[in-house]
Amino acid sequence: MKPFTTLTAPAAPLPIANLDTDQIIPKQFLATVERTGLAKGLFYDLRFDEEGREKPDCPLNQSAFADAQILIAGANFGCGSSREHAPWALADFGIRALIAPSFADIFYNNCFNNGLLPIVLPQGAVDELMAEAKGANHVFVVDLAKQIVSAPSGKTFNFDIDPGRKRKLLEGLDDIGLSLKREEDIARFEDLRRIGAAWRR
Repeated sequence: MKPFTTLTAPAAPLPIANLDTDQIIPKQFLATVERTGLAKGLFYDLRFDEEGREKPDCPLNQSAFADAQILIAGANFGCGSSREHAPWALADFGIRALIAPSFADIFYNNCFNNGLLPIVLPQGAVDELMAEAKGANHVFVVDLAKQIVSAPSGKTFNFDIDPGRKRKLLEGLDDIGLSLKREEDIARFEDLRRIGAAWRR
């Protein structure tokens, strides 16, 4: 997993509350266990009409946000079913950080396991960032070590994050990677267990 340290990138505004996982990645794109190729289905019904043509009013279809790696969204983002394809699709599209007033619990947890940083900020702060994202300058800075989001105007917003999750993102570790850092300890435990329970052989 790619470490997340400091991200300097454009942010796209998506001011819609209660965007569920079926809207993030509709069910017709779930027939895969691969983490790549899902970007085409991300927010499909928001980005495309019934004939597959891009909707020009969707920010993710606009050239100003073509390189967006940060998504500023409405409250309760990622609600609905617990499909892990949702963070996979966001990551495949190039999104690395999400900012919202709140996230659904399962989606929030899935983000950390897939290298995405979900940032919870008060509604007022999100509204300010949303307004700046819609402006002429869309480049924001997310500093995970300092736990700060810097807007194009220079205004900064502090965010909270669990220390364990912060460490995993900074080091680019998922749960398996974190376990493998203790590989020698695990091997030692297995050896002792094997000796102590020789009668089970």
